[in-house]
Amino acid sequence: MMGFQSLALALFGKIADKYADSFEPLKYALPKADIKVPLRTYLSVMLLVTFLVYFVTLALTIFLVAYFFKLQLFLAIAYSLFIPFLAAAGVFLWYVFYPFQRAMIRKRNIEANLPFVITHMSSIADAGIPPSAIFHLISAFKEYGEVTKELSKIARNMEQFGMDPVRAIREVADRTPSEELRELLLGIVTTTESGGDIKLFLRTMGEQALFEWRIRRERFLQQMSTYAEFYVGVIIAAPLFLIALFAIMGLIQPSIAGYSIIDITKLGIYLLIPAINLGFLFFLRTIEVEI
Repeated sequence: MMGFQSLALALFGKIADKYADSFEPLKYALPKADIKVPLRTYLSVMLLVTFLVYFVTLALTIFLVAYFFKLQLFLAIAYSLFIPFLAAAGVFLWYVFYPFQRAMIRKRNIEANLPFVITHMSSIADAGIPPSAIFHLISAFKEYGEVTKELSKIARNMEQFGMDPVRAIREVADRTPSEELRELLLGIVTTTESGGDIKLFLRTMGEQALFEWRIRRERFLQQMSTYAEFYVGVIIAAPLFLIALFAIMGLIQPSIAGYSIIDITKLGIYLLIPAINLGFLFFLRTIEVEI
């Protein structure tokens, strides 16, 4: 992998430097997505992969058009130009948007586990353990997902890089994708610097986070009941009604606008209905509140 990155830097490093300002949001999205490469390297790899996909797809398209698909010259040229461009553009856009998508996934995971992490931290603090040791203890619990990764970075900054606790916490707070975790970390810093009661702070934050988590869950369950009614009424009942309607119409008139009723019914059963169900499942996945 390092060799591939070195090749990408050698070929496209200067281009990446030239257009780095146009991808400024990526600079901040990469650490939030936990992608441990500099922006210059990421852009260089993105350009190299895009060019490789373009030329490989171009060669494959020309081969298929020349030996398997007997097309007119104009169509052959159009396909040979359009398909590689479409493939390369798809790869380029994937590289651009992937860090933001990854950061959003990490944000959701962090905020789903954060209430329980704060409660755990509060219990540890009540035992008289200092905040610097709390992060080390929490980083051993892999059940907390992305929160564990973020807090383990704080422990790493202090133990391996020799940072003081305040600087170590601020460094992670500036890079985390979750605003709620950032507020927690900065609150710990402020409480520590002002000589406040860290036990009281964590206890209060834990109670507030659990309350907000319960509210989100209740709201999500209410939404799910509405979506269940929509699913039964529209996605299940409506296709059954249309199939029955097409069956009756097939007895009266076997075709509509030149298309067979049977073919239209098959298209709906084998393509349209599964596509609608998959789209509905994807929609539920995007709005789901993680436990």
